[in-house]
Amino acid sequence: MLTKRIIPCLDVTEGRVVKGVKFQNLEGVGYPPDLAMEYERQGADEIVFLDITATSDARKTLLEVVERTAEGLFVPLTVGGGIRTKEDMRLALNAGADKVSVNTAAVHDPVLITACAEDFGSQCVVVAIDAKREGRGWKVYTHGGRQRTEHDAADWAYEMQDRAAGEILLTSMDADGTTKGYDIKLTQLVADSVDIPVIASGGCGGPEHIYQVFEQTNASAALAASIFHYGTYTVGDVKRYLADRGVLVR
Repeated sequence: MLTKRIIPCLDVTEGRVVKGVKFQNLEGVGYPPDLAMEYERQGADEIVFLDITATSDARKTLLEVVERTAEGLFVPLTVGGGIRTKEDMRLALNAGADKVSVNTAAVHDPVLITACAEDFGSQCVVVAIDAKREGRGWKVYTHGGRQRTEHDAADWAYEMQDRAAGEILLTSMDADGTTKGYDIKLTQLVADSVDIPVIASGGCGGPEHIYQVFEQTNASAALAASIFHYGTYTVGDVKRYLADRGVLVR
């Protein structure tokens, strides 16, 4: 049984960490380097830094902020948002990212994922999937949740694995920011469709939700934001809760 990872997420716009509900009504909650170092101190296994308006604003990732965030970190840092080309991924890695997350560009040019994996290694390539319920399935959305595609979330995850992605960052748009729990059905469907690690994201309101997603799905990691940003729980609180219930954590 593999150790489960707890990953705080920094949604960044204009250099500040923000939080919203269902990708809307964003409010500032802090400065990326400060929060990243605090979460590492609390015991975070990794940090995810997502420049959530880079693609919709048609601009590059805020690499200066990435550099400052990566400077003091020892845990792995995943960076996403505004990654359109192999060169963008190279620049993010050079700025201190250990992994780079791609969403919109993967949909526009799936070959990009294979090319990046060949150049940088699959372990560096994370495909982010923002999924929204539609009938009995889930559709993939791009541009920070603004544009719908025809891709089915589970099928798309499988194709990205086939194209050598090393990990899937799966966000339920329906659950995002609601603090009512992860979308178990979506996470289970996608995690069962691939052999690579899946990070569950969207909806965490407390340690019990993280326990549920680990108990009921094959997710390898759980990403959370609100519970950490607002000080409701620390990473240590979550890990103690999980350990007490038999979940293997670092």
